[in-house]
This record gives sequence, structure tokens and C-alpha cells, in this order.
Amino acid sequence: SAGNYFVAVTAGDYYHDTGQYALTVTTSASTLLYESEINNTSAQADALAYIDRILNTPDFYYWVVRLKSEGTPIGIISFLKRDYLEHFDLGFAFLPEYGGQGYAFTAAAAIQSMVQQMLSHQTILATTIPSNAQSIKLLTRLGFEFEKEIMAAGETLLVYRNTHS
Repeated sequence: SAGNYFVAVTAGDYYHDTGQYALTVTTSASTLLYESEINNTSAQADALAYIDRILNTPDFYYWVVRLKSEGTPIGIISFLKRDYLEHFDLGFAFLPEYGGQGYAFTAAAAIQSMVQQMLSHQTILATTIPSNAQSIKLLTRLGFEFEKEIMAAGETLLVYRNTHS
């Protein structure tokens, strides 16, 4: 199963050890940037600024998902408090070549379980854009239910809720 292939690492590892990967994952509007675009200096500067904001933002946690066999970073799981949401938001972004293989579900489910049980976050939210069918499918599989549609930063977002009793 995919559960045998990922490990989570710390924020320091994310920034210092996987800098090129961090740039790859964080520089485009869709959160995924193809390798051919990574040499764009402006995109790199934007990504590094984004990473610095992550590291200096309270209530923002994230984990890098790696293949255990090679240590290759393939995605990130985030857990943060957004100003426009009542509860913390669970997010995920994976490189396209690792989609559809169960990695996102396995990693997100592990983090979801941990934050709900160990960190006492009984209610977790997740947001996605209406056209992201893969995220909607994954959220539903993780037990999230559609709650409402909102506008944030000029973008329509769907809000999903998962409450652990």
C-alpha cells in the first residue's frame, strides 16, 4: 500500500534539504510547477518568499511526503488556520506524476487522524476550487462533507468539513 512509501519530515528539512522541490511544488497557481519552469528567477523568488512566510506563520504546520525507498519528495500536507475559516484547514499538493496512486489519501488520512486525536482538533475544514474534481473526490474519501461555497481573495472556494467525535 502507499502507506509503506511515505515519511513526514520537519519544517527545517522542507526548507533546507528540499529547496528545489519546495520551489517545484509552490511556484504556480495550481501549486505544482513542472521542472522546465523552475529556472524562472521571478518564480523562484516568489516561492522562497512563500516558504519564508510559511516558516514565520504561527498556526501553520506542514509535512513533506516522501517515497521511503528513495527519499524522493512527492508532495506536501498542510494544516493551517486561515483568517477566513472558523477551523483549521487541511491541504495537500502532490507532483502530478504521483497522482492516483494512493499517496495523497494515505498521507492526508495519517495527518488528519493525528491532528484530530493528538492535537484535539475535532473539526477540520478543507477548501478547494470547484473545478478540482480530484481534490473533491479525495476529500469525500477522507470523510469530509461539503459545507458551503465562499469567496476568498476573489476566488470561489468550496469548503468541506470533517468532524471527529
